[in-house]
Amino acid sequence: MKDLFGKALLDYHKGNYTEDIITSTSISDDDELPLPYLFRDFKGMPLLEQKALQLAKGKVLDVGCGSGNHSLYLQNKGLDVKAIDISKGAIEVAKLRGVKHAEVLNVLDESQTFDTILLLMNGTGIFQELIQVSKYLTHLKSLLNPKGQILIDSSDIKFMYEDDDGGFWIDTNAGYYGELDYFLSYKGEKETPMKWLYLDFDTLKLACDTVGLNCELVMEGEHYDYLVRLS
Repeated sequence: MKDLFGKALLDYHKGNYTEDIITSTSISDDDELPLPYLFRDFKGMPLLEQKALQLAKGKVLDVGCGSGNHSLYLQNKGLDVKAIDISKGAIEVAKLRGVKHAEVLNVLDESQTFDTILLLMNGTGIFQELIQVSKYLTHLKSLLNPKGQILIDSSDIKFMYEDDDGGFWIDTNAGYYGELDYFLSYKGEKETPMKWLYLDFDTLKLACDTVGLNCELVMEGEHYDYLVRLS
């Protein structure tokens, strides 16, 4: 990866904000991801994120921390937070903004244990494909302290396949409809495409049942998104 995401965060943090990140997927056209949004405070966060942060307790792992918004909020509340991201630039920005414990790390390489694990902004995305969900959930489960919790959000994107008559044009011969190819570009440069996974609640709950995790629906958002608590 070229880490264009990290480069964009660094540009914004250092006052070199001239344009936004452009994203698209295998089923959607180009869309702007405004850099200021990636530096939002608690008031600027969706209700699902706010709820997750209010439920966080004890020692926290913030997975895919980005610029550190969630970590900073929890740190300011007095919680012990470790922030991880695979983006070197993101971790640099998180540290510059005051996140005390931030590390370039894939969650599958994490070995410490926590009371709360946060995976927000479509946290199921890092699972990449349906076939990998059990592997990730099993590993996350191994990182939990007794009575620990995983707070994760996602969206059921079935609505993206709806036609004008209210029917759905999902290809039953293809893979799971929430498996997407994700494309990102910044200042004319294209990032290596990656796989990204959106999970409907029932599919996530079934996967949790399989690996011995309790899956509780905490809150539903306004647009097919939801927050769950795994324990």
